[in-house]
Amino acid sequence: MKLEIMDTTLRDGEQTSGVSFNALEKLNIARILLCEVKVDRIEIASARVSEGEFEAVRKILEWANQYNLSERIEILGFIDKNASLDWISDAGAKVVNLLAKGSLKHVTEQLRKTPEEHLADLEAAIEYATSKGIICNLYLEDWSNGMIHSPEYVYFLADALKDMNLKRLMLPDTLGILNYEQTYEFCSKMLERYPDLHIDFHAHNDYDLSTANVYASVRAGVQGIHTTVNGLGERAGNVPISSVMGILNDHLKVEHNVDESKLTRISRLVESFSGIRVPENKPLIGENVYTQTCGVHADGDSKNDLYFNDLIPERFGRTRKYALGKTSGKANIKKNLEELGLNLDLEATKKVTQRIIELGDKKETVTTEDLPYIISDVLGGIDLHQPIKVKSYALTLANGMRPIANIIIEINGENYEESSIGDGQYDAFMKALWKIYTEQLGRERPILTDYIVTIPPGGKTDALVEAVITWEFNKREFKTKALEADQTEAAIKATEKMLNIIERNHFK
Repeated sequence: MKLEIMDTTLRDGEQTSGVSFNALEKLNIARILLCEVKVDRIEIASARVSEGEFEAVRKILEWANQYNLSERIEILGFIDKNASLDWISDAGAKVVNLLAKGSLKHVTEQLRKTPEEHLADLEAAIEYATSKGIICNLYLEDWSNGMIHSPEYVYFLADALKDMNLKRLMLPDTLGILNYEQTYEFCSKMLERYPDLHIDFHAHNDYDLSTANVYASVRAGVQGIHTTVNGLGERAGNVPISSVMGILNDHLKVEHNVDESKLTRISRLVESFSGIRVPENKPLIGENVYTQTCGVHADGDSKNDLYFNDLIPERFGRTRKYALGKTSGKANIKKNLEELGLNLDLEATKKVTQRIIELGDKKETVTTEDLPYIISDVLGGIDLHQPIKVKSYALTLANGMRPIANIIIEINGENYEESSIGDGQYDAFMKALWKIYTEQLGRERPILTDYIVTIPPGGKTDALVEAVITWEFNKREFKTKALEADQTEAAIKATEKMLNIIERNHFK
């Protein structure tokens, strides 16, 4: 039997501090998770949160009903005299994940009830849900503490509910307190005691053990795992779906339906919508995880892939890169030159390598696209034809008014002038630029996919600001960067570099 993956980015993930998805964002994430990433189920909301949440659920269910996906969409519901169940029914949902108390402490101190009273409430809620045609799953909130401190209560509850109309029993490590040995032991006990129940495990990452705990739960035999994209969630977050796929595919060899090649796409989308950046060294999905920095590694990769492992970047829709910095060797430089179609002799490579090391010592970022400029500076004699030049620009910012940009761009010796308003100074500049580049000249427009501004800490207001912009053009991703005292000017210079790279390579 295949292991089920339930993703709760849109419910538990949205409990990340500062994260809130609007209805359209939720719909897009839901669509990609179910249709492209191919998770088995998604949990998209908590009942009775807000009117906006209700409308988002309705939109997702309207879409899901067209493709017979509604039973794969779940809502968290509460024991609240059926108010949650009515909310879920009115929204058109067909599956509820009822929140029960999985530890005696939660029952007696939070609910102020006896176990028998709580059980009676649960039985009534399950019967009511069934009468409304709603499928019931059951969360045992704080189950991990329950197994440590009050296992007799956990068994009392599960013994009574196991023969009711429940589809799944879900075991959350709500506070992220378990280690992998405890996870294996407790999941094994539940599976042995309730062999006829479908059991899910839900990991949190407070001790950075969520992936290890998922590994242990799958070894124990659970039938389902809960994840979030990028590990979003309360406090330290939930277990990331990318990490789960890595261990399922390469270590446990467990069957599932998820398409790992789509993990980068959904990661980038959720990063954009949530505003929570993925750490550059995040396993499988981080910006740098397929980047070799040490020159020795690049050399080894050229000699029968000595520094490769099973996590080949192409599996996740990525490509291997070779960083340029102070630990770069000639092998790294050679790999980047090959990507650009450039060839240098040994002496020239040494000089360029030395310059890159010097820039690295100054903590400057060096991208592949910077190499031609560095080569020209170090060696001279290389024609760096600049078909596009930003001749001049005036950016106006006034309180109570939208920013205005007036620009003059030289393209292949001819000047073009335009103006535009925008939501910010750089946005106004870009809108004026696209009037020239795409509307007047009919050029294909690249997509800006990321924009990072780095400002030195410590209040150094006279320091240079670095803007690094990521672009996508003709299905290729590349970066341009620039240093200036002003971040908008740095972004404009980085944009000018981007236009010249495209012009030289595509519109000769």
